Amino acid sequence: MSALGYPLALAPLAAIGLLAVALRPVAPATVARRRLALVRAALVTGTFAVLTVELLGALRLLTLPAFATAWLAFLAAAAVVAGRRRRRDAAHGGLRAAAHRAVEVVAAREPALVGATTGPTAATPAPAPPPAADPGVASRPAGWSTRLAHAWRTAGRGERLLAGTVGGLLLVELLIALLAEPNNFDSQTYHLPKVEHWVARGGLDFWPTAIHRQVTIPPGAEYLLLHLRLFTGGDALHNLVQWAAGVGVLLAATRITAQLGGGRRAQLLTAFALATTPMVALQATSTQTDLVCAAWVACAATVALDGLRRRAGVGAMLALGAATGLTALTKTSGLVAVGPLLLLWGLAQLRLARAGGSGSRQVRRTVAGSALILLVAVVVVGPFLARVTAEFGHPLGPPRLRESIPMERHDPPSLVVNALRIAHTAFDTPLAPLRRAGAEAIVGGAELIGVDPQDRATTFGRERFPVPSWYPDEDRVAFPLAGALAAIGAAYALARPGRISPTRAGSLRAYAVVVVAAALLHTAMIKWQPWGNRLLLYALTLAVPLAGLWLDALFRRRAAGAGGRRSVAAGLAVSVLATCALAGVLAVSYGFPRRLVGAGSVFTTSEWDTRFLRRPQWAEEFRWAADAVRATDARRIGLVQQNDNWEYPWWLLLRDADGRPPQLVALQSVLPGRPPADPASVDAIVCTGSRPACTALVPVGWRVQFRGYVGYALPPGR
Repeated sequence: MSALGYPLALAPLAAIGLLAVALRPVAPATVARRRLALVRAALVTGTFAVLTVELLGALRLLTLPAFATAWLAFLAAAAVVAGRRRRRDAAHGGLRAAAHRAVEVVAAREPALVGATTGPTAATPAPAPPPAADPGVASRPAGWSTRLAHAWRTAGRGERLLAGTVGGLLLVELLIALLAEPNNFDSQTYHLPKVEHWVARGGLDFWPTAIHRQVTIPPGAEYLLLHLRLFTGGDALHNLVQWAAGVGVLLAATRITAQLGGGRRAQLLTAFALATTPMVALQATSTQTDLVCAAWVACAATVALDGLRRRAGVGAMLALGAATGLTALTKTSGLVAVGPLLLLWGLAQLRLARAGGSGSRQVRRTVAGSALILLVAVVVVGPFLARVTAEFGHPLGPPRLRESIPMERHDPPSLVVNALRIAHTAFDTPLAPLRRAGAEAIVGGAELIGVDPQDRATTFGRERFPVPSWYPDEDRVAFPLAGALAAIGAAYALARPGRISPTRAGSLRAYAVVVVAAALLHTAMIKWQPWGNRLLLYALTLAVPLAGLWLDALFRRRAAGAGGRRSVAAGLAVSVLATCALAGVLAVSYGFPRRLVGAGSVFTTSEWDTRFLRRPQWAEEFRWAADAVRATDARRIGLVQQNDNWEYPWWLLLRDADGRPPQLVALQSVLPGRPPADPASVDAIVCTGSRPACTALVPVGWRVQFRGYVGYALPPGR
């Protein structure tokens, strides 16, 4: 890591901190003002990071000096805006203090006059002391440390236990994220190779490749990784992007709970249920992209909920547009939830316009605001979609991508079977008899209504239902506890919202409708797949606040002396929460492929072996081939690989001694307009996967060596 890279790697964090000061809500009654400020700051910083990549990529300036200049300018601007906001707040505070002092002076000189107008009398009671701070509403400008200390002092034992568990998990996840090298399977195939291609090429133009996902899958999360890659010269901090997204998910989800009427305990229950979900805990130390997508969706949700009770300003519209664009650029499946959220926001804004009696003018304003949201989203995601359209003639990429993940059948029986399979995988448990019974019932029911449960039109690739998904693996682990709590919370929010949140019953029911609609749309639009649980992470994030609210209402009724059945239900809920805590602890302790203890521990496993925990037998094979190629001083190296092969190790092993990326060129290409390189134009060839595919491309007379999964070829004389 360069000397310049250390402070630059902190630039995004510093920018969010400065912008959180500058973008604090003005209205004193705003729910969870500081969390909203952080959400706004994250959206502005994320949008800046994305647009910086797009602009500098168009100029072919994806270099450390260019990015350093951009971030320093951004930090300077954020510091100026934050400083102005502080001075303005101080001036307003000074005016208020002067007014209070003037009243005190008048009261001292003319007590009768002041008493007749402002002081307490028999008819006018003395002003009540200021109320205790509502955890969801910040009523006075107290510092973070003061507020946290006050919250801790006033919290009960259970609330402290909830907060301590969440904080402990975040700290352990941060430790793992810093110690563990990136070792996610998809990251080895396409997430991290695309970052290396950008660095090597200096631009964002597509390149010939046998792995279409390197260019067709939306690159929003990888854009964020690119900044850290240029700052540090490597991938040491790559896991921090998802860890930061995990923190953002918790902040946004707890604010959603507060917006729906939940107090401090409800918000802590929400954070606890989400933080202890193994999928969240494992992805928070990964270079996957699902948690980043969930964070942007949660940002959209909390901003949209503000629009249910008051007219939205331009700032809120810009924030919604940014959240929509960042979601689309990270993972298009997240739009399944963002769409209903925007619809809810638009309907609420129209209702407020009619209630205010402003007529057609406010309706036009709402329509214009919706257009502004879409415009901002297009600015964020549009450049990537334009490149994909120019390359493949369709904004969603080539046919193989459009047909592999989206559902190809939409008849009601097929939709029902797909929903049942997705639910079975999401709610899987270690109880094998229960898993088998559920799967057999789904398969038998599907055949009974004339649906093939393994239909390729509703099933990804060549996979077959069912598969075990209970084990804490970042790509497929189920979430039966959090999912069940969220489902119960959603049911109560739809049927009896007033019993959960008496002051926000209408908003709660409307939000629950959106959550249920997003879940149903997901099952109607996305095929079943073994690793489909991680694709549901955004929906789980939106649903868990309903669980927090329901649990809080359950404990509230128990404390109020409710009947025996409710006491039993509350006791069961406590047991479920304890099991959630155990699941979260086990996930960070023994989860795969990054863990604290046992085989593969981040403390006892070498850097190189950590990268290959998914496929340990390949670690030495890659080194063997790379050593042979490096010994020949080859500069231009050809790649032979298949769609799901690991490419990233070559970028690590074949880079120059000074850290410059190697010159790797593909000898196959699935992009019609990007022909592969001529095998005769390279100095050496490295291969993964199929030996016949490799030998078919090796020029006559070259020496081919293969060892298991990996091989290489050298020309005569080398």
